[in-house]
Amino acid sequence: MTKRHDIRLGADIGGTFTDIALDVRGKLFSTKVLTDYSAPEQAILDGIEIVILDAGISADDIDIVIHGTTLATNALIERRGARTALITTEGFRDVIEMRTENRFEQYDLSLVLPKPLIPREDRFPVKGRIDAQGKELQALDEAALEALADVIAEGDFGSVAIGFIHSYMNPAHEQRAREILSRKLSIPISISSEVSPQMREFERFNTVCANAYVRPQMADYLSRLQVRLKEMGAECPVFMIHSGGGLISVETASEFPVRLVESGPAGGAIFAADIARRFSLDRVVSYDMGGTTAKICLIEDYQPHTARTFEVARTYRFCKGSGMPISIPVIEMIEIGAGGGSIAWVDAMGRIQAGPESAASEPGPACYQRGGERPAITDADLVLGKLDPDNFAGGKIKLSVESASAAIARDIGDPLKLATEAAAFGIVEVVDENMANAARVHAVENGKNISENIMIAFGGAAPLHAARLCEKLGVDQCLIPQGAGVGSAIGFLKAPFGYEALASNIMRLSKFDAGAANAMLGGLKETAEGFVRAGTQGKIVREITAFMRYRGQGWEIPVPLPDRAFTASDAGMIEAAFKDRYAQFFGRAVEGPEIEFVTWSVKAQDVRPEGERFTLETDGAAIPAPTTRAVFDPASGRTLETAIVPRETLSPGARVAGPAVIVERETSTVVTSPFDAVIQIDGTILLVRKGH
Repeated sequence: MTKRHDIRLGADIGGTFTDIALDVRGKLFSTKVLTDYSAPEQAILDGIEIVILDAGISADDIDIVIHGTTLATNALIERRGARTALITTEGFRDVIEMRTENRFEQYDLSLVLPKPLIPREDRFPVKGRIDAQGKELQALDEAALEALADVIAEGDFGSVAIGFIHSYMNPAHEQRAREILSRKLSIPISISSEVSPQMREFERFNTVCANAYVRPQMADYLSRLQVRLKEMGAECPVFMIHSGGGLISVETASEFPVRLVESGPAGGAIFAADIARRFSLDRVVSYDMGGTTAKICLIEDYQPHTARTFEVARTYRFCKGSGMPISIPVIEMIEIGAGGGSIAWVDAMGRIQAGPESAASEPGPACYQRGGERPAITDADLVLGKLDPDNFAGGKIKLSVESASAAIARDIGDPLKLATEAAAFGIVEVVDENMANAARVHAVENGKNISENIMIAFGGAAPLHAARLCEKLGVDQCLIPQGAGVGSAIGFLKAPFGYEALASNIMRLSKFDAGAANAMLGGLKETAEGFVRAGTQGKIVREITAFMRYRGQGWEIPVPLPDRAFTASDAGMIEAAFKDRYAQFFGRAVEGPEIEFVTWSVKAQDVRPEGERFTLETDGAAIPAPTTRAVFDPASGRTLETAIVPRETLSPGARVAGPAVIVERETSTVVTSPFDAVIQIDGTILLVRKGH
């Protein structure tokens, strides 16, 4: 019988704030705590103390802790991982440095690529070769591996990555190499056939290197977190949310920490998808803006878009190919370095820029008065009147308007000969325009029109900017859910126990081997369900996907297939499914070329109960404003006397005319003059454009 998790806690470590959400039998308690970089688990413990006190429970009442973190991502970006040795096939030592030889900026003579995680002197080739069909062409040089083990043992290495050519077809050499090395080494060893058993050696090698690089640090952190939770009385199991949006055990996360690289944003996408389902919205764009970054994700039919690869640490913003590719299942989104803590500056051409550098939690924006002197987006929002200096983060952080104004005037206003308010408006307008451009690009790349979507905004900073972003994108409606300031942490509580297992095996459709396909899928089902069963014994549903292409093409498209055993007669059905999907992507299918399978995927997850469904209320009854203050309105370009309304005082059906600011503990929702706010039956705020 499935264990009931009546009291669930979600913890999201972000670049600026650590968000905690506690669900006690349907009642939500939440808080935000500044992230502690020296001991990240401390912020979680501090946040837990706050919410359990508010809820009137003790730590040992918590049934499950679900955690997501940016620590793995930050370690890759900031190069703070372990010294790692890469052992690879002779002749392929420089794959991670040569990359794909793609010039993502064709006319840039000073092209800057990310340096490989592992320098050349720490990359060790060995003889042994598997061919593209998985057959051994050359035996593995076991004597060389024995000698390499001694070299690594004598060096200052903290981890080992093994990546052999074509190991996704036959992992025997990688497994044997790990066996030989582990006799003499006590450090973790990652092999590419387990981390990312997919075709394309650059992406696969880079992924196993990234996994090995962050593995000691993440294993140490997760171990500390479990110990300290137990010390405070929380004896419950801890699960991690992975980049694909499912839950995995801490043990799995420690072994495959690269799966955590986009775990926090994945929680936000799940949160938005749950809201979309609640209101039966089949086309949604989620907008998640926190202290360090902002993310956009398209959600259709209550499911976020997903991908098999993504990039971190791009050297060129929005430029595909300029970062480190990570080949794992991930919720697909576009991210820019524009959060509340992002630093504003003036470039050589006299243009205001914001991010990607962030003041983060230490020292923080200038208004925090914690040592930060450079202006951040939060400083601009404060100067424009969007934030109450005495009620930020539930009153835990007192903001200084004077410090914010001084920083903006010095770094932005004076160089551009602008008044402080105009400079602050310039900062937020640049940020909102960058986000709008990123959203348009992301939608176009997916063949969508962004204005046809309803926006769901969450994160500490998104509700401050959402209405203006809707103005720019032509979006007429935007939802701000309850708990929006800690949306990703709430999303963790909605996440299923789930895992996606993938494997590459190129097969022509004209030579479709149903037995081989069934055997491969059987292994993937066993793997995926094994991870899911670590957290639940409930009912499991599976999704089968074949990534297919016309022979000779460079990339594949996902083709959903039925979850059953295949027979030779299914080739026709699969061909029709491929052509239908191809037409969806490119307008029409192509007749004549050979079709082939490249990668197979099995996604398994437990069945989650669906929440109550609601209908959007767009009218509502106008209410008077209890108090007002001067807030800059971007639509009119001037400061207006603006209604200030506490969210907890608003009842379902209330309509607040813009301009207004709806304030709550973890964020504030700015209703610009073109919009009104209508409160929904569950407390969600609907921003609706006047006249719609």
